[in-house]
Amino acid sequence: MTDEKPSLWQRLQPLLQDVKRLSAAGWKLALYWLGIAARELTRLAAAGWKLARDWLAIAARATWIVLKRLPIASYSFARALFSADYAQRLTDVYIDGASSPAPAKAPPAPAAVLQESGPDSALVLLSLLQQEGRFLDFLQEQVAGYSDQEVGAAARVVHDGCQRVLKEHLSIAPVRDEPEGSQVTLKKGFDPAAERPTGQVVGEPPFTGALVHRGWRALEVRLPQVASSRDVRILAPAEVEL
Repeated sequence: MTDEKPSLWQRLQPLLQDVKRLSAAGWKLALYWLGIAARELTRLAAAGWKLARDWLAIAARATWIVLKRLPIASYSFARALFSADYAQRLTDVYIDGASSPAPAKAPPAPAAVLQESGPDSALVLLSLLQQEGRFLDFLQEQVAGYSDQEVGAAARVVHDGCQRVLKEHLSIAPVRDEPEGSQVTLKKGFDPAAERPTGQVVGEPPFTGALVHRGWRALEVRLPQVASSRDVRILAPAEVEL
């Protein structure tokens, strides 16, 4: 008795089982990758939506800036049509390359008002210079008949006394700190009362030249108080020896 041969269906069963097993594994793998892809698409969609919102916000701000300039643009357009002077100013700015329209002429500055200063302080200072350095005696003396040695000796006494007065009652400092002879520049808007250009002054500042004199500035004045009963016009009393 011979064994009955298995049918074709029976022979295909192992292959079908393998195919079924592979199909299940493949489907599982496909679901895994589909899950990953879905998460990535969700993340990219969120990032894309955020980027779109940012660009929309930038576009909205830019549009608002343009819209805010619309009234002035319309005004400039209409005024340029009817005003030749305004159109020329716009031409100077946008076509000829000028940095800004010509500024309106400033009203002239009011003339300086001369102030009368009381002579008391000056008279007190002269009195001190006379008291310490015989300053007035030296200036009132006719020195033409004296020799250079005699004038020099008298000048030394005057110098020492007047220098003591300055040190005691005044604090002074140079206007410029650079040494004399150095190159300095007077910028636009310099104070002509403190810095005075000399020589050939041509054009507008800045001016560059050699510092001839540093100038002097009073920082502090410490003149003594004078009684109201004293006549400050008496710079030095007459001396009578008995």
